[in-house]
Amino acid sequence: MAAPGCCCEGLRGFLFEYDTPRIVLIRSRKVGLMNRLVQLAILAYVIGWVFVWEKGYQETDSVVSSVTTKVKGVAVTNTSKLGLRVWDVADYVIPPQGENAVFVMTNLIITLNQTQDHCAEFPDKTTTCSHDDNCTAGYIGTHSSGVQTGKCVPYNSSIQTCEVFAWCPVEDDGILPKPAFLKDAENFTLLVKNNIWYPKFGFTKRNILPTINKTYLMSCKYHAQTDPFCPIFRLRDMVDAAGQDFQEMAVEGGVMGLQINWDCDLDKPASRCVPKYTFRRIDNKDSSHTVSPGYNFRFAKYYQTAEGVDSRTLIKAYGIRFDIMVFGKAGKFDIIPTMINIGSGLALFGVATVLCDIIVLYFMKKKYYYREKKYKYVEDFELGANECYGSQEERQECGGDR
Repeated sequence: MAAPGCCCEGLRGFLFEYDTPRIVLIRSRKVGLMNRLVQLAILAYVIGWVFVWEKGYQETDSVVSSVTTKVKGVAVTNTSKLGLRVWDVADYVIPPQGENAVFVMTNLIITLNQTQDHCAEFPDKTTTCSHDDNCTAGYIGTHSSGVQTGKCVPYNSSIQTCEVFAWCPVEDDGILPKPAFLKDAENFTLLVKNNIWYPKFGFTKRNILPTINKTYLMSCKYHAQTDPFCPIFRLRDMVDAAGQDFQEMAVEGGVMGLQINWDCDLDKPASRCVPKYTFRRIDNKDSSHTVSPGYNFRFAKYYQTAEGVDSRTLIKAYGIRFDIMVFGKAGKFDIIPTMINIGSGLALFGVATVLCDIIVLYFMKKKYYYREKKYKYVEDFELGANECYGSQEERQECGGDR
């Protein structure tokens, strides 16, 4: 247990003692060289990283952006169910306009001529039956096509299922077309029109650059090396650039990201502020995650028959959604961040002094000698002192003064 006198001494020292810096010139090759190396490293950090790489002399602003898209392309299919059919942009782009995104249907399961009626439910482990007792009138399951009537009816020549009141015939989504129904979608093109604004600097621009004319726009296709500023992208090229296979992705669908980067140095000419495009697949698709892969949804087209019966064509659409993501920042010279970073850099030079003091006072062989030269103890002259502290010379001076 600490003596009460020690506590009083510590409190007295805390309240009635004051430290002031003392400059001591130490002629040591090791310490001097270490001091200059630390200062050189700080100088390199301030100039190289803060000012050159991070452009610490600039005021910055984040991008404000708007995006519109347009898809073009035609595909032809010939199947026993639909016959010979042409698919254009009004058929496969759903909805016609999205918010910074566009969905292109590449595969589908279609159920024609549905009407509201009584029919056998699609067979699975919860709907198959052998007699009416297996079915519950009024029951609606999570995955039901309609409301059960309580009857067990033939679905085909070998299976019986519970009868439902629903849109009949019910959808059979067990067999997905392979290859994709619209496999020619790989040649469709996507035009992306992107307008950006940096409000702090009043700077606006769009990705259709002033050097692009209408004739060029009608024929160009984006290519990272040969044509990096064309705003028209072939769907397969985007998927390939993300390291994916288009035909494989087209079967079950997926989500692609088109990233547009607008990092602009407004201290340079405005013509050098240009977009950079990158691509990646956003939905996680690998061999270890096989539950609910891809991207799909359902929609219907409604009509009335000649007899006035409400009918519809149900489509389960699989496809690729392209999300257009715009990001970036602009910088321009401003005196305030310049002065702040210069002041911060000068303050960092104090680190060299602190580091050298620690090594000199605690790790060198002559640390006690350096400590005597570093610190000088002075008593309050007005109160007088009974004891002298410090080096031998200082104690002699103290005694002589008294």
